[in-house]
Amino acid sequence: MQVMHKATTNCRHRLEHWRRHADWRMIGAGVAMFLLSMLSLRTTYAQDALTAVVIQATPLASSEACTDRFVTHTLDHVTAVEGGLVQMFEANGAGLAVGDLNGDGDLDLVFGNHDGDDAIFWNEGGLRFRKEAFSTGRTRDVKIVDVNADGRLDIVLTRNTGALNYFENLGDGRFQRRVLAGVAAPAYVTNWADLDGDGDLDLVLASYDAGLLTDRGNEYIVGNVQRGVFFHENLGGRFGATPLATTAQALAILFPDLDDDGRPDILIGNDFDLPDMAWLHRDDGWVDASDLLVSMTHSTMSYDQADIDNDGVFELFAADMKPYPGESMGGWTPMMEAMMVGMVQARVAADPQIMENVLLVRGADGRYWNQAPDWGVDGTGWAWSSKFGDLNLDGYIDLYTVNGMIEERLFAHLPDHELVEENQAFRNEEGLRFVRMPGWQLDSTNSGRGMVMADLDGDGDLDIVVNNLRGPARLFENHLCRGGEPLLVELRQPGGANPFAIGAHVRLLTDWGEMIRDVRVGSGYLSGDAPRVHFGVPHGVAVEALEIRWPDGARSRIDAPQPGALLTIER
Repeated sequence: MQVMHKATTNCRHRLEHWRRHADWRMIGAGVAMFLLSMLSLRTTYAQDALTAVVIQATPLASSEACTDRFVTHTLDHVTAVEGGLVQMFEANGAGLAVGDLNGDGDLDLVFGNHDGDDAIFWNEGGLRFRKEAFSTGRTRDVKIVDVNADGRLDIVLTRNTGALNYFENLGDGRFQRRVLAGVAAPAYVTNWADLDGDGDLDLVLASYDAGLLTDRGNEYIVGNVQRGVFFHENLGGRFGATPLATTAQALAILFPDLDDDGRPDILIGNDFDLPDMAWLHRDDGWVDASDLLVSMTHSTMSYDQADIDNDGVFELFAADMKPYPGESMGGWTPMMEAMMVGMVQARVAADPQIMENVLLVRGADGRYWNQAPDWGVDGTGWAWSSKFGDLNLDGYIDLYTVNGMIEERLFAHLPDHELVEENQAFRNEEGLRFVRMPGWQLDSTNSGRGMVMADLDGDGDLDIVVNNLRGPARLFENHLCRGGEPLLVELRQPGGANPFAIGAHVRLLTDWGEMIRDVRVGSGYLSGDAPRVHFGVPHGVAVEALEIRWPDGARSRIDAPQPGALLTIER
């Protein structure tokens, strides 16, 4: 069946409009910075049929002179393995998460570790961090989320044995380990959102059965262990478990609105030959919807979503293993030959799973079709966390993928048992395709696993942090030459059961077109996102309005917000 491509003519019209108006861009930027430099402004907006909000605009720091590349900083954290010899699922490494843990406005980092302590990196401004040992390691998934709805971000970790640890933020820099009542199933990866529409955050967790069998032994199979995928409904602080699948090899969980009904659905990315899983939200529960995915990766490592062509609809990106163009096949060939032993060709031909990345685009039939080859992102190496973000502030969402693999038997033929690869950065070319950007100097060869994008120095562009395996973590400071001005948005619902408005959609309307973002807890591979959305407004473009669809469906509108600020919008 032929893949249906989306129209992109409107993107060209928008770009031409921008070019015609580019002469007055400096005037608009100067007025915006003058207004923002006076003070943080607080204004109340109330309109018919819209929810009133209070806005605080905080000016962003001025950016450094651009060099059109990222600058690499080494952080004092190494996800290590005992003796340095990576065996079996130690190769999976650990995630990390980003969020403002102490409420000072700067985004902090939490790193998972394997053979060593996890760590909090307290952001003290200017890309200066204070490291604090935290928890005991053997960590996989890392999330920063307000579990108890007290307005402070907590930390939730999973362990290699499937244990889930919740650390309540006490507000004074200390964290107290607590029990999540009703949560007993083994968890390898988690994610959080208000999935049942009752106002509080629910939990979805999934097991990684192959890894848990290795780390826990036969009792994981023969014992009375519940495993698979579970939806945990938040019942006033206690969680009620609903099993959705009895087995899983899950490395990623995402909550896209697959059927465009305004409610989040559940998408599970599975490793190995277990197909990815999807469920639609219905009034009477969850309905299997895996057939909506025409294609899926064979070994899904990561999921993210973004509107890559600015047509108002999110696309999905799943990362798998496929050499990137120009990569030597010497390291791959013995491993690939071993993997193919025993495969039945007829089954492979009929299988929706393919051994490459997929970029899933919703077609007119409501199903999701793979356009990764058309966009030039079907092969990015042995990929792990892969995430979208507007790195150069030109109004289009770019893509970054970290990669590499280490394992003593799988790559016994290579020095240090390591498949060394270059991380892959892609610039979005006007909503038409992705173009590889080695000049951005994001092509690290440090075997990345978890990864986050966030503005860590307060200047409005997205920096990148990677938790590498068997090597130091890296922070990539963004010094790209800007195609526009930044606008960051944080939503708040103080006193409610979802204070950070997880699940909200934020739409920016301009005379050039529209951009949409979502507020989420996690994406990519075992990694957590800050509840702060980011836009790049192209030079010469006038912002008309910011529209918010809150998690409960209520809507707000802010007319003509100016770029160059962090807007904190309180409902």
